[in-house]
Amino acid sequence: MLDKEEYERWIVSAKQTLESARADLNSGFYNWACFKSQQAAELAVKAYLYGIGQPKAGNSISYLLSLLKAPQEIIDKAKYLDKLYIPTRYPDAWSSGSPSFYYTKNEAEEAIKYAEDIIKFIEEEWKKILSKGE
Repeated sequence: MLDKEEYERWIVSAKQTLESARADLNSGFYNWACFKSQQAAELAVKAYLYGIGQPKAGNSISYLLSLLKAPQEIIDKAKYLDKLYIPTRYPDAWSSGSPSFYYTKNEAEEAIKYAEDIIKFIEEEWKKILSKGE
């Protein structure tokens, strides 16, 4: 049985997190825009998993998408985002400087685009599963 309410809770959070990433991009906080893009995509994939009653722990978007048998193009975008989970936040991920030094506007824009693509994929998959159930 589908849990539409739980899916909605998570997908709304995913979209709000993506909006926050856009705000960070516009403010020049590129490392945070990258991290929040990763988080937005992760929340979206977990929305689907909660919605189908199969919640999973972990932060690897690519792994979670592989469980859903997502297209390789989507999984590859997730792999890019997976690499943004830790070094965007922790100074000790780098030999010197803080994470803000290492991320560019282009990287933040790309991360946001990939998160948008993953959210769109999830929303399309959710619509498919809903149409089968009706």
